[in-house]
Amino acid sequence: MLIDFFYTLRAAKLPVSVKEYLSLLEALQANVVGPASDACSMDDFYYLSRTALVKDEKHFDKFDRAFGAYFKGVEMIADFTKEVPLEWLQKILERELTPEQKAAIEKMGWDELMETLKKRLEEQKERHEGGSKWIGTGGTSPFGNGGYNPQGIRIGGKGGNKSAVKVWDQRAYQDYDDSQELGTRNIKVALRRLRKFAREGSADELDLDDTIRSTAANAGWLDIKMVPERHNNVKVLLLMDVGGTMDEHVARVEEMFSAAKAEFKHMEFYYFHNCVYDFMWKNNRRRFAEKFDTWDIIRKYNKDYKLIFIGDATMSPYEILQPGGSVEYNNEEAGAEWLQRLTHAFPKFAWINPEPLGVWQYRQSISVIQQLMSNRMFPLTLKGLEEAMRAMSK
Repeated sequence: MLIDFFYTLRAAKLPVSVKEYLSLLEALQANVVGPASDACSMDDFYYLSRTALVKDEKHFDKFDRAFGAYFKGVEMIADFTKEVPLEWLQKILERELTPEQKAAIEKMGWDELMETLKKRLEEQKERHEGGSKWIGTGGTSPFGNGGYNPQGIRIGGKGGNKSAVKVWDQRAYQDYDDSQELGTRNIKVALRRLRKFAREGSADELDLDDTIRSTAANAGWLDIKMVPERHNNVKVLLLMDVGGTMDEHVARVEEMFSAAKAEFKHMEFYYFHNCVYDFMWKNNRRRFAEKFDTWDIIRKYNKDYKLIFIGDATMSPYEILQPGGSVEYNNEEAGAEWLQRLTHAFPKFAWINPEPLGVWQYRQSISVIQQLMSNRMFPLTLKGLEEAMRAMSK
């Protein structure tokens, strides 16, 4: 079985060698995690195999996806003594509502929603499931998770309806893999429309035309002329949305990220979630410990930089327009203010959206971002990238 697992990792483009595979087998033979019939769970094997086979943390996300795809369902099939996971039972609580029932559920405004949550926290003393008022799971309450409400606050759990205006939960995001191999070179070709070459640095390349001209003018005596090598001097500031609904677009954004790093020598990147606020980060594992003030970023890079946002612009409009609207913390200024400051500081800008163009008209937040971007939003397609590069080249 592990031979097939090894080939699955190789197929996922993980740099796993035979030597590392043999190290894993030796660890299993030495009962590092205990015999399979005793205390060796799938979690134990996961951590052991990741330690033995993956030598760089940037490959953890690839490993997780390959591991999950290969071992999906194995643990439950192999061990019938395990209890049914609680989350499976909780799924029963998720309501299947008709369109008429959904339309009848009352939607609260921002101020009423926050004030009501405060009251519920003061009043509620026990767990609640399947209702329309208290903080709990299932049901139609605007507070909790696993149920349905057109506009509420998700507290813990996993999102489903994408209608929460705020999330009370600390989430972990994965960095985009900048070594992702592209399935096509077309994205790189599209990005090349933004390139601008200049000769900079020491003169170490022969200028054949000038050498011939100078030699002829010097009565045939050789007069060699050198020039600096041509380099692409375009500067790019790449701001990428990560986590939440962007998880659906990881593969395509990684392709875009890889292509951009290959094409632009002068490129800086930062992450944000849903909308830009007063800080961003470069490493998602340390995003709370290593924050970069947005004002400092604006001051650090000059107007020569081309500003590119990558994000699906799918969120509650409150996250863009309302102070305190961020799903993760109480931002003092609305995201719209920061977007305007960035686009003013970097006049050459574009927003690349991985969501299909056909759904844009149904997302209120996309319409708001489009207006803030002066309609410089383009789909993450070859045609969209070419249009975006053309717009920033003018």
